Amino acid sequence: MRTRIINIGDFDTLIIAKSFIKHGGVIAVPTDTVYGIVCEIEDEKAIDRIYKIKIREKTKSLPVLIGSLDQLDLIAKSISLSMKKLMDCFWPGALTLITDKKDSLPANLTNSSTIGVRMPDHDWLRNFMMGVGPLAATSANISDMPSPVSSQEVLNQLKGRIPLIIDGGICEGGLPSTIIDCTSKPVKVLREGGIPTRKIMDALYS
Repeated sequence: MRTRIINIGDFDTLIIAKSFIKHGGVIAVPTDTVYGIVCEIEDEKAIDRIYKIKIREKTKSLPVLIGSLDQLDLIAKSISLSMKKLMDCFWPGALTLITDKKDSLPANLTNSSTIGVRMPDHDWLRNFMMGVGPLAATSANISDMPSPVSSQEVLNQLKGRIPLIIDGGICEGGLPSTIIDCTSKPVKVLREGGIPTRKIMDALYS
């Protein structure tokens, strides 16, 4: 497979990227944290390809990115008070929130009754999702390899594995998102990333 790189600023980038996604493709895109590979959340074959591309264990669920709060209704069965507080404080941003998932989502997206969801602080990506809908997403690297912050780093790991990389320059965040389980009481920090734990606790309890 030939891997093509196109610049995020080109006039037809949105059109090309949308075409790949709508035809079942898996592509790499920049985010506010690191580069990710994405596909439609309802495309089970494309979701399976993400696992194959990353050499990722299928026991590890895939999170979802959304472009607007309206799209959260397609993903989450319910929104707890804690989740609402964290959304208000940190979205869009480097925070993935674990919540109960809608039963209609594909079984291979997550192996449990919950799912991670995030609204990235990246204007181009959110605009893209307003056209194609929420996206199944994970970092654009081979499992256990460093998460890429540039299109070249994506190419170094995934050349020949994916058809398209959107070059948006260097990702400013550079760290994966912080992951918070909002289904537990109290909430649990599953991974500290771009947002420190102390800020999470301040938002919830101050």
